[in-house]
Amino acid sequence: MLRGLVERWSVGRRMVNAYGPTEVTVCAAMSGPLEWGGVGRSGVVPIGRPLRNAGVFVLDAFLQPVPVGVRGELYVSGVGLARGYAGRAGLTSGRFVACPFGVDGGRMYRTGDVVRWLADGQLEFLGRADEQVKIRGFRVELGEVEAVLSAHAGVEQAVALVRDGRLIAYVVGDADSGELRAHAASRLPEYMVPSAVVVLDAFPLTVNGKVDRAALPVPDLGAGASRGPATPTEETLCGLFAEVLGLERVGAEESFIELGGDSLLVMRLIARVRSVLEVSVGVREVFAHPTVAGIARLVEGAGASVDVVLGRRERPERVPLSFAQQRMWFLNRMDEAGASAYNMPFALRLSGRLDVVALAAALGDIADRHESLRTVFPDVEGVPYQEIREGAEGRPELVVVEAGERWRDVMQDESGRGFDLAAELPWRTTLLRVSEAEWVLLLVAHHIATDAWSMGVLANDLQNAYRARLTGEAPGWTPLPVQYADYALWQREVLGELEDPSSAAAGQIAYWRGVLEGAPQETMLPFDRSRPAVPTFRSGSVPVGVDAATHARLVELAAQGGATMFMVVHAALAVLLARMGAGEDVCVGTPVAGRSDSQLEDLAGFFVNTLVLRSDLAGNPSFRDLLARVREADLSAYAHQDVPFERLVDELNPERSAARNPLFQVMLALQNVPEARWELEGLWVEQVPPVEDPAARFDLSVDLSERWTDGGAPAGLGGWAVVCRRLV
Repeated sequence: MLRGLVERWSVGRRMVNAYGPTEVTVCAAMSGPLEWGGVGRSGVVPIGRPLRNAGVFVLDAFLQPVPVGVRGELYVSGVGLARGYAGRAGLTSGRFVACPFGVDGGRMYRTGDVVRWLADGQLEFLGRADEQVKIRGFRVELGEVEAVLSAHAGVEQAVALVRDGRLIAYVVGDADSGELRAHAASRLPEYMVPSAVVVLDAFPLTVNGKVDRAALPVPDLGAGASRGPATPTEETLCGLFAEVLGLERVGAEESFIELGGDSLLVMRLIARVRSVLEVSVGVREVFAHPTVAGIARLVEGAGASVDVVLGRRERPERVPLSFAQQRMWFLNRMDEAGASAYNMPFALRLSGRLDVVALAAALGDIADRHESLRTVFPDVEGVPYQEIREGAEGRPELVVVEAGERWRDVMQDESGRGFDLAAELPWRTTLLRVSEAEWVLLLVAHHIATDAWSMGVLANDLQNAYRARLTGEAPGWTPLPVQYADYALWQREVLGELEDPSSAAAGQIAYWRGVLEGAPQETMLPFDRSRPAVPTFRSGSVPVGVDAATHARLVELAAQGGATMFMVVHAALAVLLARMGAGEDVCVGTPVAGRSDSQLEDLAGFFVNTLVLRSDLAGNPSFRDLLARVREADLSAYAHQDVPFERLVDELNPERSAARNPLFQVMLALQNVPEARWELEGLWVEQVPPVEDPAARFDLSVDLSERWTDGGAPAGLGGWAVVCRRLV
């Protein structure tokens, strides 16, 4: 029931609002008498309090009660509960579930309605769970938007839905669309205000008399909240925004950040702008001018990019390693204990009829496609170089093992075996036969040749290559524009020589020297044991999680501060470390994708770089104030991410110790790389969890990822905290 109905019909009458689906024998909650003027500004009339013969629960996704004011799904139990749906056992089991709050054997009905408790003990109806959507990273209840619009005196009925990633409202009544947007803006958060409000004479209806949402007209968004492109540059940028964000189209006045852009997507956008428009735009500039129109003004006011263009390079006799590879090569050579610490094992369980010959050929095709997977690293007088193998020498042997029920033990042994990078290819492929139709494909790669992003690249290539080999054909993919060796040579050209004060390397090293001056050499945490003289890489881990309600509030907090979710998590971790004894000056490390050119997105290789993020907690700041400090520091770090961590360490020359990582000992990652989708023709493919905890490369590593519902609503954060076992 909406406020307009109460105002229209309650005078001179005793009017109540009753709630109850048919499955609970009509009525489960009822309000007290309603009076005109007694309904809140939201325009939603409370559905009252539970009746005495009904149990009413407002629960989260884990069937846990939510606090007052927090959205949750409504469940109902009691004597009026139906037995189920006649002849529909599947639907019954999905809706009538065990009740954990009553006597054994009790059930409750999952209504699908989203509600919240009010402070006075009444329930407020917010919409349907299947009508929750995500707009620019925020969870939106369409019913709540409809209720606010329906509360306008000139509106008879309202409907809200999402088109092309935008919130659109339709109303029937006598009101101006601009007036209705202003009405909504005065009562709803900014992200819940419709991009356009379309006023109609009547709604199209289905044969059942319900609003036919699919038949509602598509609005002209160019005349709504966001205009269309007005110049060729804006038109190009609208396309690039949409491409990077995965949207069908984007208006010229829409914010990249508000549409869901995070720091990784910002870097991808910058790479695409550089590639297509031949103009370099900085990270800070994108955050300061995040709309198409804003970036277009920057592009049109800038000259052509003078950056060194990435392309095929003439190869010298000895191709140098990239800076990241140099450190990885050194760590591999340093001692035997760390020989497998930088292994990246990945296992897939395959069910069905597997063509082993086609799979072996497909893996060889992938090696042929990516030079990084067929590169070995010999050295001359301690200086390593890349030696790229060709033909059969560059293809891995697919070793087939009759593992049976011992497949996990075999997988663990193979995952823990190190690489001789001077002579061995940097990845191994093993096929474990579990039974006649069950296999486990184990890929073990050294970090010197791959990174997390590369897993998505390899997944796509393996899918295409295996499908082609099943038909007896070679995969018909387009050759890659560049290879990793070209990148390694280009990287040195881009950074230039440190002795040249005008070089990019000299400028960025000077920035980091200033930022990290006086930073603590070690993060002091209350470990149980003293630090060992040399790292053992043995680890222990505990799960880390944030529920959906808290996740939604964090998303809102990030938007209010013009920050990303990573910045919020970074600020929270800094507070935690400070309270654990790290002090007011806290340094953590974080990985960045390092793929600064769009030509690198489909290439397997070790591109990831590490940034040192320094947080200032002096003066006991509020969390919002700290978030502002963290945002500023992180943006500055992103703008100077081209200097490889390894080169930074060499130039800053911090106090060295084999027992700990230089510059920081706590690593934070919020995973946002494209998800690897492993699919093989005719097979059921399932990723196998790691047999043991990952190696402890730092004192403490916090690795999180965001989860979202199918409707796009925040569903929580989850991940792991990995700690060095020798310290606890």
